[in-house]
Amino acid sequence: MTIIQLNEAHIIGAIISYLLGVFVVPFVIYFSRKNNLVDMPGERKIHSHPISRLGGIAIWLSTMLTFLLLVVLSYYPYGSLLSGILLGSSLMFLLGLVDDVYCLKAKFKLFIQIAIATIVFLLGIRIETIFNPFGDPITLNLFFSYIVTMLWIVGISNAVNFIDGVDGLAGSIITVSSVTLGLIAVTMVPASPISALIAFILAGSMLAFLTYNFNPAKIFMGDSGALFGGFLLATLSITGVMKTAALSMIVPLFVLAVPIIDITFSSLRRILKGTSPFIADAEHIHHKLLKAGFSQNKTVLILVLVAIAMGTLAVIIVNASFIKYFLYAVAFSVFMLLLSFLARVKNTQSNENNKESLN
Repeated sequence: MTIIQLNEAHIIGAIISYLLGVFVVPFVIYFSRKNNLVDMPGERKIHSHPISRLGGIAIWLSTMLTFLLLVVLSYYPYGSLLSGILLGSSLMFLLGLVDDVYCLKAKFKLFIQIAIATIVFLLGIRIETIFNPFGDPITLNLFFSYIVTMLWIVGISNAVNFIDGVDGLAGSIITVSSVTLGLIAVTMVPASPISALIAFILAGSMLAFLTYNFNPAKIFMGDSGALFGGFLLATLSITGVMKTAALSMIVPLFVLAVPIIDITFSSLRRILKGTSPFIADAEHIHHKLLKAGFSQNKTVLILVLVAIAMGTLAVIIVNASFIKYFLYAVAFSVFMLLLSFLARVKNTQSNENNKESLN
């Protein structure tokens, strides 16, 4: 007997993952500090003191535990697509975690990312058609399907990692993008309830993480969290949108506009300068906004508003009739973001009061 219907579990999943995340993050912060697994200040860094860089552990745990719980309760059939999402995202998380601890070389990380993308391609997560503005969608043969799928998964995973440079930015962008993808996946015909469920669970986990990541941050998501979130956005856009949307890749390009624009211009700029696109610099979109005089919070707000605007366009492109659902979700996300921000402010004030009492 099915305990819960999967197509009714999206909000439940978001709430459970949020509560789990809020509970787990403090333990990760304590573990990081005790074992000196922290991100140190540097030339490209904005923070001025050591901060835990293992937030990805809390994000991965809260997402996976919630998802597995709801899948068991709903008796959802376990297939190759689901295997690809779970296995691939966990492998990407582990890669990021090892990098957070041991600082792997960029080319080695790229090789492993390509291997992970190949595995999920073999498990059936594939881009098989691309949008053609002059006629019917173009069907890709197996070789080009693999190339496009691999470039998409590796590209989006790294694009999300690239924008993780300001407190609250990457988590907020992932939250907005996952909610948008989830809504599109659940309201399209035919719907993709499993993709929608994962998207909303990811949003809940990210909102919990943001409670401790808004400026001033107590924890960073690290490569483990950024690659995990980026991989899920990439694969969910394939399973939940590209396999059903008439406009194929156009819709995900709108949903993920902020990280895509950033990685595109960053890579082109480095190549034109004659430097490797894998060498980090301080010329990303968020760096330029900070240099223009915007605070960290205003920088995050500007880019989140852009993400919301592009997500709204994506929903309108797919089907204008469910724009109201998107607006409901935006209102819910804004409320949860505000709740996380207020909780962060309260924690900061409590810490300051404790310091004053000690003095």
